[in-house]
Parts: sequence; structure tokens; C-alpha cells
Amino acid sequence: MAENPAYPVGLRLTGRRVVVLGAGQVAQRRLPALIAAGADIHLVSPAATPSVEAMADAGELTWTRRPYEPGDLAEAWYALIATSDTEANAAASAEAEAHRVWCVRSDDADAATAWTPATGHSEGVTIAVLTTNAKGRDPRHTAAIRDAVVEGLRDGTLVAPHHRTRTPGVALVGGGPGDPDLITVRGRRLLAEADVVIADRLGPRDLLAELPPHVEVIDAAKIPYGRFMAQEAINNALIEHAKQGKAVVRLKGGDPYVYGRGMEEVQALAEAGIACTVVPGISSSISVPGAAGIPVTHRGVAHDFTVVSGHIAPDDERSLVDWAALAKLRGTLVILMGVDKVGAIARTLMDNGKSADTPVAVVQEGTTAAQRRVDATLATVAETVLAENVKPPSVIVIGEVVAVRPGSSSRASE
Repeated sequence: MAENPAYPVGLRLTGRRVVVLGAGQVAQRRLPALIAAGADIHLVSPAATPSVEAMADAGELTWTRRPYEPGDLAEAWYALIATSDTEANAAASAEAEAHRVWCVRSDDADAATAWTPATGHSEGVTIAVLTTNAKGRDPRHTAAIRDAVVEGLRDGTLVAPHHRTRTPGVALVGGGPGDPDLITVRGRRLLAEADVVIADRLGPRDLLAELPPHVEVIDAAKIPYGRFMAQEAINNALIEHAKQGKAVVRLKGGDPYVYGRGMEEVQALAEAGIACTVVPGISSSISVPGAAGIPVTHRGVAHDFTVVSGHIAPDDERSLVDWAALAKLRGTLVILMGVDKVGAIARTLMDNGKSADTPVAVVQEGTTAAQRRVDATLATVAETVLAENVKPPSVIVIGEVVAVRPGSSSRASE
């Protein structure tokens, strides 16, 4: 006779008593989901892993430090049995059966009244994959299916359209430094769900080719505007498309709030009554040096790093940067948008006391296939950039961390 398949169901455990027996690796993996579900968790175990102990110390569960005893499952709605004592597990399982408590057993799934599905999450949706019968149960295969579905939803290769009316709005997405794999999971999902994408030239352009044909892609650099109205025109385009009820993604390079004028766009949308979701991105200020083998901090070398915009020269009255103060810092200085001003920046730093021998690296097209790194010193960086024909976008790194290489050790101790 064929065995009946398990019946899938979602348990609403908020405020309901859940008993967990055992505090080893199994419990450590399962407890976070029970905590997130709002369960009233009672843990019974003489010892626990450091992570589980930390959960108890944080008040996320109640821990009784002893082995299982008959009666521990009284008034429970759900039980997870995961001790190393087979006899105790069997006794607890029998108690659960007697009290009609749904029970999961880590040591003997066939003796349990419930199975834990392989679960994953994607923007308010829980994906649970469960083998339909005991004989065909293959946890690794089940987990692989779960992973494939979740990854597909997250990276946009598996698109599930929303059929209910969506609230008009804009997602301000930081696309990262250029490599399409370095956009956040949430950013890539929102991009896959977009009706309109307004993209910067520094965003991950390769992702635009993957969008469905119906998606309107607008190059922000080509929006018609007067000489001083570029940002206003972009703001207006965001508002116009959002008011048409479309899902709009403003795709920017790096992080929207790191020299991306993201807040100006958020403010414009707020004034127009348009909802805006901001999705942080990986800033090129740390990712590009990292991709080029440069740690912005390193033990015994640099305990701090400062990120500066170099698009305005140090001697320009519009500059808000205290270059004299920066010259006195011992940490790492990362300059964005400063290639054409690097000579003036280097001179200003040296004039204010920075050693001319300070190592400098200029990384062009960081994280992309065209990435290249040019090394120099403060004294030589201007002529080196010119001789090597370094172009934007490039990240300039100034400091002793430039000289740190794999296999080398710190030259000082903390």
C-alpha cells in the first residue's frame, strides 16, 4: 500500500509555546526561524552551543538547563526533539503523540509526526519544499530545489508578476561598483520586476540586457535638459513614470547616498507624494580598492579611512573639503571622481605636510573586465596618470595600505 504524502501547512506560532529539546547544531539552525515566528520558546538541555546560549542571554528563549523530563511537553503546540539521547528522544516523541503535539525528530524522521521543510525567503514570501513521501525523501535534493527557486526569485531569473494593483513608487537602487554580480539581491529582484529603469552610465550595464522586452530603459545621460537642469529632469522623469502607476527603478552606480545625489531624488519624490524605497549598494570607495588587492584598513598600518570627492579642486572656493586636515591624517585616503584633479590634490596634500613618498594607487574601471591598477607616489601620481592615460571612472587610494601585499606582514603593531 502506498504511503500517504505529508500534508504541508504553515504554523502560526506567535505567542504559542514551543518546546525544543537539545541545544546543539540542529537546534542552533532551527531556533532563529522559531524566534522570527514569535514563538514562546522553551529550551530544555543541560548544555548549549555558544550561539544558542547567546539567544538565551538575549532573552529570545527560556532555557532550562537539564535533560528532558516527562511533562516537559505539556501545553506545547509544537516540539523540536534534537538531543543526542535516543531513549530520551523516543520518550519525548511518545509524550508528544499522547498530548497531540506536532513533533519533529532530528534522529528519526520516520518516528516523528511532522517534518521540517527546506525553507527560504524572498521579499515577504516563504518558499517551503517538502518531500511528498518517506521512501523518496532526499534532504539534499529538497534543499537544492529550495535554493534554485529562492535564487531565481532573488536574481530575477525566475519572475513571478504581482497580479494585485501595485502602489506607484520608485526604488532607488545602488548597483554597486560595476560588476553585475555585486548588486545586492534585493536590488536585482526589484530590477527584474521593473516597468521602467532610469539608469546611470556607471550602473551595472550588463544587467540591463537581461530585462524583458517590455521594460523601458532610459539612459539618464540622454534625458533632454538644459545645461544646469540635469538632476531636475531626472527627478521629473521619475515622478512622471511613477504617477502612471509603473514600477520604476532608478539604477545608480555604487551606493545612492555616496556622491550619487540620491537624497535629492528622494526629496523630490517625497514632495510629489511618491513612495520611494532606497536599496543600499556596495560603494566603489571600498569595493574597488578591495578588488585591486588594497585593504583600506590593515592592522598596524591604518586604523581609519576617509572617503572624499575630488570633483572640485582643492583651491576652488566651492570645495567643502578640509584638505589641510586630511594631509595630517595617518589613515587611508580614498578619492572618488578625482582623476582630472589628482595633480592639484597631490600638491595640496604635500604642501600641507603629507610625505611625497606616500604610496598611491589609481584603479580604473574597478571590478569590471577592464580593471587596471596604476601605482605611484604623491610626488609622481600626476605624471603617471597622464603617461598611463588613466580615465574615469577611477578610484584613487592614498596611504601605506597601498604597499600591503598578500604574504607581507604589518610593519607596526597595534
